[in-house]
Amino acid sequence: MANVKVNGIILSENNLGDFDKMLTMLTPGIGKISCVAKEARRPKSALLAGTQIFCFGEYLMYKGTSTYHINSVEPVEFFYNIRTDLDKLKYAIHINKIINDVTHENQNCYKILQLLLNTLYTISETDKNLDLVLGIFKLRLLSLIGFTPDIKNCTNCGEKDDIKYFSIKDNGFKCKTCGKQDTSAIKISESTKNAIKYTITAPAKQLYSFNLKDESLEEFKLISKIYFNEKLEKEYKLEDLF
Repeated sequence: MANVKVNGIILSENNLGDFDKMLTMLTPGIGKISCVAKEARRPKSALLAGTQIFCFGEYLMYKGTSTYHINSVEPVEFFYNIRTDLDKLKYAIHINKIINDVTHENQNCYKILQLLLNTLYTISETDKNLDLVLGIFKLRLLSLIGFTPDIKNCTNCGEKDDIKYFSIKDNGFKCKTCGKQDTSAIKISESTKNAIKYTITAPAKQLYSFNLKDESLEEFKLISKIYFNEKLEKEYKLEDLF
């Protein structure tokens, strides 16, 4: 069978047999795929490092009947700091689980993979508030999978200048008057409004270049959490690792 070179990141790893691994990998062109890494758990295996969770690399593989089989890997990034910090690890695993839920095989996942890599890099290499990172990730991901909120004007009357609420039910901003009549609407500050706008529209590499504090951070966290769970029809909770 012909070998193919694929760039990808390991979303999850599980033991298979005595020394093998079953991996879930996200790739830009063929989406989420299952891969077998033979002998990858042997201490001297050439696949040992490159088949760990969070590893991003270039993989040489061939496709079997139902899974891909990895022949070799050239690791590019391990996100090492995530592995040495339990808080960072908890958030990164949570984000990987979300990505695993929303991606499929034979799907163009270039932008989703780009978002994941930028997010893991921010978690690994900066001290940015992890709740803010998670909130930004969730809102941006929603915009990539078809749930972009209306951030141009009030979703009800079209007002542009008096935005004071974010409506969960109506998917976007609402003015002061319309927001008061919407039980799903969450009141927001000017900073929160600007943060939501920036998260949806910012260039990918600059996505995590802002900070929020105090009340605005709490508003942003609440909106991203509720809106995300509502659109994906599932309650996502951060879980303790131990």
